Amino acid sequence: MAAPSQSVPELTARLSEIARSSQRADLELVAMTPIQSLTIAFREQPNREEATQSLFESFVHILTRQLAEIEMFTDNPDSNGNGQLEACLRLTAECFRCLRNACIQCGKNQSHGRIVGLTVPTIQILQFLHGLKHFQNDTLSVAFRCGLQFLGNLVAGNEESKHIVWKNAFPDLFLNYLNHSDKKAVTYCCMVLFTCLNAERTADLLNHTKGVELAESVIKLCRREPELDWAFLIVTDQFLKCPDLVAAIYTELNNQERIIVLDLISAKLSEILESPASSDELTAPVRMMQFLAGCFVEKCMAVLKFTSATDEKDEEALIVIKLLDILCETTSNHEKFSYLQNSPGLVETAVELLYQTHLAGKQNRNIFSASQSLSLTHHASHPAVGFKAHLIHLIGNLCYNNTENQDKVRELDGIPLILDNCSIDDNNPFVNQWAVFAIRILTEQNMKNQEVISQMVHQGTADSDMLNNMALQVEERDGKLYVKSQRKSSTSP
Repeated sequence: MAAPSQSVPELTARLSEIARSSQRADLELVAMTPIQSLTIAFREQPNREEATQSLFESFVHILTRQLAEIEMFTDNPDSNGNGQLEACLRLTAECFRCLRNACIQCGKNQSHGRIVGLTVPTIQILQFLHGLKHFQNDTLSVAFRCGLQFLGNLVAGNEESKHIVWKNAFPDLFLNYLNHSDKKAVTYCCMVLFTCLNAERTADLLNHTKGVELAESVIKLCRREPELDWAFLIVTDQFLKCPDLVAAIYTELNNQERIIVLDLISAKLSEILESPASSDELTAPVRMMQFLAGCFVEKCMAVLKFTSATDEKDEEALIVIKLLDILCETTSNHEKFSYLQNSPGLVETAVELLYQTHLAGKQNRNIFSASQSLSLTHHASHPAVGFKAHLIHLIGNLCYNNTENQDKVRELDGIPLILDNCSIDDNNPFVNQWAVFAIRILTEQNMKNQEVISQMVHQGTADSDMLNNMALQVEERDGKLYVKSQRKSSTSP
């Protein structure tokens, strides 16, 4: 289409006259041309700056008439007015397209649209368009796509507009279009939702009967449309900042969707761990990790399903693997996540699970059995490769500078269990190194734990060669055996 021959002020005056005087029947006929001209004009920033509030008032009048028309067809889906509805939808789509262009990076026009009250009829029209199940065609698709794009441009960088849109669109409009069959509509809806959300509005999801349902819809969308970045950004940049919402969503999801959430948490972790953060900023991540620690404690024995070759893809067992990976990574950052050392039952669970997987590996040949085949061809891709090594890693992290947890591991007979897992094992790469790490931490400033190892040497259940390989040695002083590091002058008894 050629550039408009009239200026924005001239087109504004023409549209204002049409909005006041035209009858409903000929509105599309007389209004379409000036609106199309404005749509083209508003592709350029200088023309957007020429728009006045009166122009947006004209659009309120036009869209209000269109709303009444669409509502009539929604209430009477069997009427013979498809041609009239088609014309109505064409004009509605062009109005939205024009308004979309007018609000591109233009705070003045965003304010005009908000002040004259364009948000309400726009959202109402979009809700009615969603209900036109009997009238599926390209014109309808263009109308709701442009409407959602207009809302997206209206709220971009404008807090007042975000507030108004959220007030009128949450939760029904978002729920409707997040679950729409039209992928472009879903994308634009996600864009609007992401732009509107902040900490307060994300918390609103917990306080509304449909709020958690909306959050679940976003997670399901991440699984259904893995290329849709907006949905993933909603989860990582908003949902994960609200641990109560994460907990509420997680308990309602199926296992495949839980795996998606855990993958997104893992992806976000590196950012949390690497960036400087105040204690207040860490409150939400710590609480979320404490929730996940509870999930691990509750469901961890599901990993034993991997003892059967037929269950190598079991999703519940895979969740345990992912939870353990997350806990290992977070507890490695003692400065930020030392609180996890106090998670109820976590140390006890880690030791018990190490015992159960170690026992399962001895009873039958499976992924938990120690292997020294020098070949990883059979189990290289198995999700449980390295699981016992990670458990030992977690136990070491939880005991770092924590006498209470050191003592718990000793009381649960965890020290000989760890020592029994320190040989080369193809199914657990680096298990020897993690065993060294854990034993060092367990014996650091803990005389009772040192005595356990000393007694094992004395009784012959642990040999000196093994300890030497761990850079530890036992020496006798004054009739007593003490553990000392070969890399340090001594280990305090």
